[in-house]
Amino acid sequence: MLKLIRLEWKKNRIGKYICKAVIMTAIITLMIAAMAGELESVETMTAYGTSMMTASVNLFVNMAYIIMTGVMLSIFIVGAYEKKTIHLMFSYPISRKKILASKMLAVWIFNVAAMIASKTFVCAVLLLVRPLLGIDAAGIAFGAPDFWLDMVLGSAAMVSISYIALPVGLLMKSSKATIVAAVVITFMTQGNIGSATLVNNVPFYGMLLVIAAWAAFLSVHRVEVRDLP
Repeated sequence: MLKLIRLEWKKNRIGKYICKAVIMTAIITLMIAAMAGELESVETMTAYGTSMMTASVNLFVNMAYIIMTGVMLSIFIVGAYEKKTIHLMFSYPISRKKILASKMLAVWIFNVAAMIASKTFVCAVLLLVRPLLGIDAAGIAFGAPDFWLDMVLGSAAMVSISYIALPVGLLMKSSKATIVAAVVITFMTQGNIGSATLVNNVPFYGMLLVIAAWAAFLSVHRVEVRDLP
């Protein structure tokens, strides 16, 4: 399986996605640093049970990587079906389910690792520049195990939820549909209407994770015979 995952990264030129992740992280860092004074004002000191600074890091990084995951799924899997290149891989003496699972894992591992790295970088920069910007970065506690546990589990959950977009793209046989579905998921999980929001709503996220698991199952279910007449 690891060889198949590495093959997927090599075949899809993972280097370009690393560059995109670096650029996204730099943009998010600059955005949050520019808004630091407003974010830490008295009126907006806390959000969703944590500091506004930490909440903003999670918000922007989560949005970026939910969409990034959708884009990669559209290229690694749905695009392979559209271009019919996946049929060449299916001709190999390897289980089709294993091939499809390796593609899904290649996207999942990359985005979880990249999301954790992005959040770590943004938080580290904010800690370094807080004396210059006059911000309170108390919510960024690198020395607290709970901080890292929340970051790792939150990143894994957000990337996993993105997989709800995969069967949508496969059903419609459209890479664009996969990306649109990912954007809709982003607004559902990270957006708000007035004061109403589903951000950090544990039951809602739990339901989405169950749906994502079902979506992943549907994506590989009957793959051995799916293209047969």
